[in-house]
Amino acid sequence: MSLRLALGRTVTCQRSHLLPAQPALHTVRRTIMSTSTLPPLQRPESLANSTAPAKLHLYTVGTPNGVKVSILLEELLLAYPDLANSKLSYDFSALSFQNVDQKKPEFLAINPNGRIPALVDDNVTDPATGKGLAVFESASILLWLVEQYDKEFKFSFSDPILRSKALSWIFFAHGGVGPMQGQANHFFRYAPEKIPYGIKRYQDETKRLYSVLEDGLNRGKGEWLVGDKYSIADINVFGWVNSHAWAGIEIEPYPKLAAWLERINARKGVYAGLGIPERRKKLTKEEEEQAAKEASQWIMKDQQK
Repeated sequence: MSLRLALGRTVTCQRSHLLPAQPALHTVRRTIMSTSTLPPLQRPESLANSTAPAKLHLYTVGTPNGVKVSILLEELLLAYPDLANSKLSYDFSALSFQNVDQKKPEFLAINPNGRIPALVDDNVTDPATGKGLAVFESASILLWLVEQYDKEFKFSFSDPILRSKALSWIFFAHGGVGPMQGQANHFFRYAPEKIPYGIKRYQDETKRLYSVLEDGLNRGKGEWLVGDKYSIADINVFGWVNSHAWAGIEIEPYPKLAAWLERINARKGVYAGLGIPERRKKLTKEEEEQAAKEASQWIMKDQQK
């Protein structure tokens, strides 16, 4: 099967940061038993009553990269309810960085880079393995999902010009916002010693990238990054912008980006996706410091691998 890198028809086959999030209850009602040493597969609340076998298996953590995929899956379920009990039926495994699940052989067989998220699509058989197709890298997974299941282009584009624009924003976020804000998170929250140069360097670059997003919204109608609709171009960078405070960055200097963030957070599919694998509660300053301290220990450990 030939795969082309194009939005709406695409692709093949990361580190994480603890994030504060809005308080809410989220219950996963069914667990699928497995002999794997990875955490068991669970059904999301949206599919808790489904009896259909899961076709998509997501391995994730609630990070900016992890929530991209769960958000799109939940959006697709809402947009294509007739596929909820067939091709879009999914479950997820909540990996633990503390347990170094991402380095276990079972996960490395899915993503040899040992980073989340990763997806196994049992709707498609990989001829090389005879098993469901493994897709890794968050942007790659988004592209795969819309190529296969967004047949009405509700979150992608059939027009080649708009498709190209969407790809530009996706690669901009994947190669810029994610890595730079990830480093801002590291030096601001996790580094064993506070290095002012490192903090300023990566916070400033993240702010510059936010200004590019702000300018992109200004060039259009101000609502979405591409065209006149919410798409995976927005989903791909949303998780990072939504966690701006964790990197010590204020959103107020970017009014259109702040309004964009509010619009996306108001979506039902986004709310559901942010609850996978679990909804993060809002933390006090003291709780943030404690969470960062605890995370720093296993982040340093992971860097040695």
